[in-house]
Amino acid sequence: MEQISNSSTMTEFLLLAFSDMQKLQLLHFCLFLFIYLAALLGNGLIITAVACDQHLHTPMYFFLLNLSLLDLGFISTTVPKSMANSLWDTRAISYAGCTAQIFLFLFFTGGECSLLTIMAYDRYIAICKPLHYGTLLGSRACVHMAAAAWASGFLNALLHTANTFSLPLCKGNVLDQFFCEVPQILKLSCSDSYLREVELLVISASFAFVCFVFIVLSYVRIFRAVLRIPSEQGRHKAFSTCLPHLVVVSLFLSTIMFANLKPPSISFPSLDLVVAVLYTVMPPAVNPLIYSMRNQDLKDALRKLIS
Repeated sequence: MEQISNSSTMTEFLLLAFSDMQKLQLLHFCLFLFIYLAALLGNGLIITAVACDQHLHTPMYFFLLNLSLLDLGFISTTVPKSMANSLWDTRAISYAGCTAQIFLFLFFTGGECSLLTIMAYDRYIAICKPLHYGTLLGSRACVHMAAAAWASGFLNALLHTANTFSLPLCKGNVLDQFFCEVPQILKLSCSDSYLREVELLVISASFAFVCFVFIVLSYVRIFRAVLRIPSEQGRHKAFSTCLPHLVVVSLFLSTIMFANLKPPSISFPSLDLVVAVLYTVMPPAVNPLIYSMRNQDLKDALRKLIS
């Protein structure tokens, strides 16, 4: 691989291919196409149902609508380019395309992490302080919270993208991942200034950890409140409203934390690839299914919409 002396002369990066065999590449294309269409259909139905059904104009479903929008952007950032590369048997992504992919990936990741935290707060207020639900989560407060989630994602993406691509790159242009991400770009840096980006990554990891702690504390108080409900039916109803969010949070945060916190001794391309697929592709595809399985109101709205 010819060494690249300056990132300004770089025109493209080479992504990690799922396989060197054309048949397996086409299999990967078909699999990702199926998952992508399922994500588009599921999230699109939820967005349309929540927007059109007056019974779903509540804080919980408003935040679910925003989550579906983030999921659509999240999966559309990485999957279409990966499918195109598999279909045309190439690994290339342009410098500008890689920059845009990193920005959008960080934007939707940060926004989703913030929104999942807000949704935990919504469930906490609904179960632990039901009499104050309408006051604490009025329409204006919900809009402000959702805007804060999107803004936090934008700020996170802007800082990382600007700082990452300001570094000189001189260690080739091959990325050991099927999409562009910050740690892979940092491996190509030949400057000690990469420490600045490491500091930003630590800040982002700290923010994610704070979100995780807030979610855990919220559910500890929720479970305590639910266990004090005298009737079994009431406890079951309260748990059923929390279970989908808890499953989504577990799936999203556990895969991201494993990908970023696992020791280097167990890091190798095939494992990194599988983990990356788990946290970039699966959550947006399965979130609509998780939320609709145990939610009768959403099921009724979807049936009405389809019919």
